[in-house]
Amino acid sequence: MTSLVLLRHGESIYNQENRFTGWADADLSEKGIQEAKQAGKILKKVGYSFNAAFASVLKRAIRTLWIVKDEMDLMWLPVTISWRLNERHYGALQGLNKTETAAKYGEAKVLKWRRSFDIRPPKLKKTDQRYAGNNPMYKDLDSKDIPLTESLKDTMERILPYWHGVIAPLILSDQRVIIAAHGNTIRALIKYLDSVSDFDIMDIDIPMGIPLIYELDESLKPIQHYYLDDPGKIKQATRKMALQEKRYDISLPPIQWRRSG
Repeated sequence: MTSLVLLRHGESIYNQENRFTGWADADLSEKGIQEAKQAGKILKKVGYSFNAAFASVLKRAIRTLWIVKDEMDLMWLPVTISWRLNERHYGALQGLNKTETAAKYGEAKVLKWRRSFDIRPPKLKKTDQRYAGNNPMYKDLDSKDIPLTESLKDTMERILPYWHGVIAPLILSDQRVIIAAHGNTIRALIKYLDSVSDFDIMDIDIPMGIPLIYELDESLKPIQHYYLDDPGKIKQATRKMALQEKRYDISLPPIQWRRSG
């Protein structure tokens, strides 16, 4: 048995302002910094250590991982970053206020854009200043790999080659791995690891700054998974995420999602 730690970054400035973030490079808020520190303290307290650390190229994920490593006395551990671990691209919604967007387009349509597995938000134009191709951090990417919008399905298809080609082989060689990423990045991995249906994935929320532990067998099939924090705090954090999504039925503990098949 081996363990994998998935960690959604702490609250970002865009999260604080209730904006669609996507590939926008918003930094952590002060609250997000504290959430990352707490995650590091908890991981150290229960005896975790790592041989390999991964993050997206976005600063909120990288900074979260830096802070966690600092709290764990692991600053020497290199971090491998990849655009494939980036948050889902929200297209033309990126940077917009979520409440104002829902008022403009209707809550039902925006909810489909946000939560459905294979429905994309409106595309961003390449002439838009928000287009990621204008950012030097993506200068080596083929233009076909720079999205103008993404569904969760697209995000999953972007992530899985990196999972199979880079991360999974390390885990299979008994490396202890942590991935600091984003809500939709982690939802995509959860969908794959647990064979969650296209319908059920809509109801899975990932709280910020709380380590999610996956215990895996020799084939990297999940044995169990759980959040590493006080149950009351986990429920409160998940409730906050659900309220942001206008979904109030969260009677089940946040990690007890249904599996397909």
